[in-house]
Amino acid sequence: MARVFSGIQPSGDLHLGNLLGALMNWVNHQEEHDAVYCIVDLHALTLPKDPEELRSNTLQLAQLLMAVGLDPNKSTLFVQSHVQEHSQLAWLMECTVSFGELSRMTAFKDKSDRSEFISAGLFTYPALQAADILLYDTDLVPVGDDQRQHIEITRDVAERFNHRFGETFVVPQHVIPKAGARVMDLQHPERKMSKSEHSVNGTINVLENPDSVRKKIKRAVTDSDGEVRFDFEEKAGVSNLLSILGAAKGIPPSEVATSFERYGDLKAATADAVIELLSPIQERFADLQSDPAETRRLLQVGADKAREVASATLTRAQHNCGLLES
Repeated sequence: MARVFSGIQPSGDLHLGNLLGALMNWVNHQEEHDAVYCIVDLHALTLPKDPEELRSNTLQLAQLLMAVGLDPNKSTLFVQSHVQEHSQLAWLMECTVSFGELSRMTAFKDKSDRSEFISAGLFTYPALQAADILLYDTDLVPVGDDQRQHIEITRDVAERFNHRFGETFVVPQHVIPKAGARVMDLQHPERKMSKSEHSVNGTINVLENPDSVRKKIKRAVTDSDGEVRFDFEEKAGVSNLLSILGAAKGIPPSEVATSFERYGDLKAATADAVIELLSPIQERFADLQSDPAETRRLLQVGADKAREVASATLTRAQHNCGLLES
């Protein structure tokens, strides 16, 4: 069974794009693979964060992930900072990757252009990400094309370390995840649904109440020709609704389109399907939120499980590169 690794930052509420585009695949991966899921709170520190907000977001994200369907009995779910091997291996990765490689990372260029304070951690972010992946002898890293550069640098660092010090790390493969829904902003369907865009009316959060869901979808941008057809190039708004409805129902969006002649009916059906999808998640989240101690216990179980693998990998790397055993 191949080992799969995925990480997610505790940066705020999950939205419908996260759920349909990625997390539903995560739920499926735990049935098919040895799945390791990490809430990467150390990565969140690359930009200034309010301490209490970070703590709260981390706990809430864990509860949301479990509510969506990640099962601590089937996968390994933990918080990055709870496994100290991540920070320790990150230093070895920083000493293996070159300044030039880090300076060419497009994510650093994009984020540093938008930030007044640029931390050294933002620059060395890929070294920590490489440590996250390599600690678990990861075979597969399912990410989209926008993250391909990060996986390529992880592979380069692993191969360089192995060349210098002998076989130490499994060199992971980048895989395009099974197609999730292409969920775009309801008001700006030319761009992905994203909390960072601050498009309040274009984003549906996983914890959104039904009335708000229905109102936002009713106001979703479509077009003026009135034809229900799946065609993102020509009909982005309508296609976005079809994509959401299809993903919620498990039906290809092009097939969904044949059931509707009017935009109003499509919007009503999409709202119903989204509410039906989110309702059980919200109920499970409420149960988990009522017992934060149990969430913390499950995260500790996950961290202990993760550490069994991570500590062996770190010890191997430290020995191979010449560090004296304690």
